[in-house]
Amino acid sequence: MTGTAAPAGTTAPAAPLAGLRVLDLATLFAGPLAATLLGDFGAEVVKVEHPHRPDPSRGHGPAKDGVGLWWKLLGRNKRTVTLDLSTPGGRDVLLRLAAGADVVVENFRPGTLERWGLGWSELSAANPGLVLARVTGFGQFGPYAHRPGFGTLAEAMSGFAAITGEPAGPPTLPPFGLADSIAALTTAYAVMTALAARTRTGRGQVVDLAIIEPILTVLGPHPLWYDQLGYVQPRTGNRSTNNAPRNTYRTADGRWLAVSTSAQSVAERVMHLVGRPDLIAEPWFATGTGRAQHADELDEAVGGWIARHKSDEVVTAFEEAQAAVAPVYDVRDVMADPQFAALDTVTEVQDPELGPIRMQNVLFRLSETPGGIRWAGRPHGADTDAVLAELGLSAAEIAALREAGSL
Repeated sequence: MTGTAAPAGTTAPAAPLAGLRVLDLATLFAGPLAATLLGDFGAEVVKVEHPHRPDPSRGHGPAKDGVGLWWKLLGRNKRTVTLDLSTPGGRDVLLRLAAGADVVVENFRPGTLERWGLGWSELSAANPGLVLARVTGFGQFGPYAHRPGFGTLAEAMSGFAAITGEPAGPPTLPPFGLADSIAALTTAYAVMTALAARTRTGRGQVVDLAIIEPILTVLGPHPLWYDQLGYVQPRTGNRSTNNAPRNTYRTADGRWLAVSTSAQSVAERVMHLVGRPDLIAEPWFATGTGRAQHADELDEAVGGWIARHKSDEVVTAFEEAQAAVAPVYDVRDVMADPQFAALDTVTEVQDPELGPIRMQNVLFRLSETPGGIRWAGRPHGADTDAVLAELGLSAAEIAALREAGSL
């Protein structure tokens, strides 16, 4: 599934979301990524950026020849227009775009769209079937609603950082947008849920997505444990409080491997493999929690055996024993791995600015109506005139809007 060099206007008819029209007003990163996920499966996404303050992802991270690479991923399958929504002209154009759209994704602080005359009352009046996805750090109400909110704050406040890291070390934040990405997946799901409801009611609705919430759900039953038992999960490094052995172990040739034994049968097979079947007879070995309480002994057995063998030998032996093991990869390993290659997980896209580029493919495969990458992130405002002309604006009207600072 590779992309074309430039947008051709309409999406391929086989795409499952073809005909769905999405306005992406959001920046950094949850909202825009949610729109990307919809675009990957055929939605026509129009990215709306400020004329002088484009999405900051265009400048995040490494660039090549002055072209931001993160934007190439985040902006794929989107047409790009510029609008200053705080101006009368920008507001009017946005309302006209919304009248023909199915979804609007935004992440302004609560009250910002209302201040511009673009709140839910105005948008729903223009289009009663519209779904408005509002993605903010803390949601649309509550004592923190008006605070600036980023994924890092959600990673801290959700409890993720508190349980991540070594027991004697500080709380650890992820070196990437974890909470934002989880929120993006959740937003895409929420939008599709709201659209499914629209097929029954004929009415759109507001999606209120607080970035602090989806990551809390992903963390599992922490609130339930605390509510019923007063239990607060500690930091355990790479170990688990629910099973053992579960850790990373270094091989004789200096590679790191990850081992998981969530299933009892797998834990037993690992003990046979490393020459310690005697441990299986211990009463505590019969449960994951019991094994976790004896992680030192199990890590010594597994880690000692792995340290005496090369990486390839360990992986082969674990596969033959039907035990779970995986090498710890960096991106170089990902790009060279035959399983990822077979799945086309990292695919090539033709880009008019950079030529052939490789990026993550769509998230899943559909047998009958697959998604795909039609183009990578487009230059700032590249499609403004074309999109506005399709809206019915004349060249003179577009020029007037530009002269007024609305584009």
